[in-house]
Amino acid sequence: MPRSIHGGRHELGQNFLTHRPTLSRICDLVRNTSGSILELGCGDGALTRALAELGRPLTAIDIDEHRVHRLRKTLPGVRVEIADATRHPLDAEVVVGNIPFHVTTPILRRLLSRGRWNEAVLLTQWEVARKRAGVGGGTLMTAQSAPWFDFSLEGRVPAWCFSPRPSVDGGLLAITRRGSPLVPASDRRGYEEFVRAMFTGRGGTLPAVVARAACTSMSRARHAVAAAGAEDRRLPRELRPEQWAALWHQVSRG
Repeated sequence: MPRSIHGGRHELGQNFLTHRPTLSRICDLVRNTSGSILELGCGDGALTRALAELGRPLTAIDIDEHRVHRLRKTLPGVRVEIADATRHPLDAEVVVGNIPFHVTTPILRRLLSRGRWNEAVLLTQWEVARKRAGVGGGTLMTAQSAPWFDFSLEGRVPAWCFSPRPSVDGGLLAITRRGSPLVPASDRRGYEEFVRAMFTGRGGTLPAVVARAACTSMSRARHAVAAAGAEDRRLPRELRPEQWAALWHQVSRG
């Protein structure tokens, strides 16, 4: 395969998924969704071929022009485009892909801030999938997105399931857009700033952190924590999505 104008496998982060059970698992997750599909980083088309069997509108993109040209010949019924996953419009109901590990965060940020998609099934680094799903505690990005999206960890994918083999395992992350957001879209910017202040603020107790983040009194912060049912939580990363939303509703009043 000739070298792409964008670089070789290392520069493009090309670790192709070759493990058939994992390919089947991804397709099973996608099968439980509905609507058109956009595959990010189709590579040699192992996942594309399996997705095509679902019989739904499918667009597959990759930045490697040589692989795109070859895949177009073998899958004439699929729209295969040369495109950058960090820039291409997220214009399908379902987004799926084996995400290049070195651009995972930019792609996730785009997904969580734009597009009309409803479901996403992504193969990322194991630690990224684990953190986004809130295993072991939430993260800033997950907490900022939780009122609008639900995250779930769908399995671990050992490094030997890829070719060439990466230095870390992968993880299957499923993201679903909530039908009924926990926080109004008009509050999103203010809510995100509040969450950031919570994660970066100081305080020995959760009410103290809330008081600093919301610039409010300790008595009001204690009331907000109690109203959110978070009296047993000590740190922001321990809060559940519903508790984040309830805290915001309390501190944003007036």
